[in-house]
Amino acid sequence: MMGATARQEALERLRVLAGEWVVEAEFPGQGVGAGRSVFEWALDGQFLVQRTQAPSPAPESTAIVSVEPETGAYTQHYFDSRGVVRLYAMTFDGEVWRLLREEEDFSPLSFRQRFTGRLSADGDRIDGVWERSKDRSAAWETDFALTYRRSR
Repeated sequence: MMGATARQEALERLRVLAGEWVVEAEFPGQGVGAGRSVFEWALDGQFLVQRTQAPSPAPESTAIVSVEPETGAYTQHYFDSRGVVRLYAMTFDGEVWRLLREEEDFSPLSFRQRFTGRLSADGDRIDGVWERSKDRSAAWETDFALTYRRSR
């Protein structure tokens, strides 16, 4: 069983994400659109909430990151303006942020998804890409690139 100290360490790694970010999404054939994302702590610092005003065609979204008490694993609970609800397995080591969805949850699994973002050394930029795959045997294909730039 994971101790309170280890759980706090998992939460502490997320602190670098807290704040306001300008988000730029590059959709194939559509150019770059800009939005805004805010990461803030909720419920006495036990959850990290991300609210995103996304560039079109992406939906507005809210995501809540939790730390599993027994294993220390992160889960991102995702909700968006289309009514989509998803669960992503998440890892974050302070440098690389990964999200992965390979199982049906609150929404059907018509394709697998993964996000990989790399935090800059100064903590003020995340360069990432969302990928998708039709099924477990299909290759991953780039869906869109996503860049976060800290605004404050």
